[in-house]
This record gives sequence, structure tokens and C-alpha cells, in this order.
Amino acid sequence: MTAYDESYPGLCREVGLSCEACTSNTARQVALVCKGLRGKMVGQMFVQIYPHSACSPMHANFAQAYRDASPDASPKEVQRELSPVRIAAVA
Repeated sequence: MTAYDESYPGLCREVGLSCEACTSNTARQVALVCKGLRGKMVGQMFVQIYPHSACSPMHANFAQAYRDASPDASPKEVQRELSPVRIAAVA
């Protein structure tokens, strides 16, 4: 394991991100551009975006935020929820 690998989630916290905020905001953005993902596809999207093992406990948070922001909510409601956030590089 390298020093880079060991820096998560500390690296995110240093730039002002909590794991919950990071995954929730990303899931809402994904819901806007990737509509209609179900079950395993949401999980696969999470793994593609967050490949680091330190992020894996946030899978359920990501999935719930994606479902909450999915098509049954009106676009204005989803857009209002989004706010400018910093997204840490995960690759």
C-alpha cells in the first residue's frame, strides 16, 4: 500500500469534504445525467466513480441519494438541491 492509498479519506477531509457530502452530491449529479439506473447498475456506477476501498462504506449513501434524486422528483427540485461542491479526485 502506498502513501497515496493510505491518504483516503483524510485527503478529502483536508479539502473540506465529508464522505456523506461527496457521495450524495455526486449521486445527485449522476441522477441528472444517467437517468433510470436500477439496483446493480447504481452499485456499478458507484464502484466506477469511487474505486478506492476507503470509499466503499458509502455505497448505501450513494444509492439512496441517487434514488432520492431520480426521475420521480421534478427537475427543478433536483436542480435546487445541487450546490457547488468540491469533488476530490479518486483516481
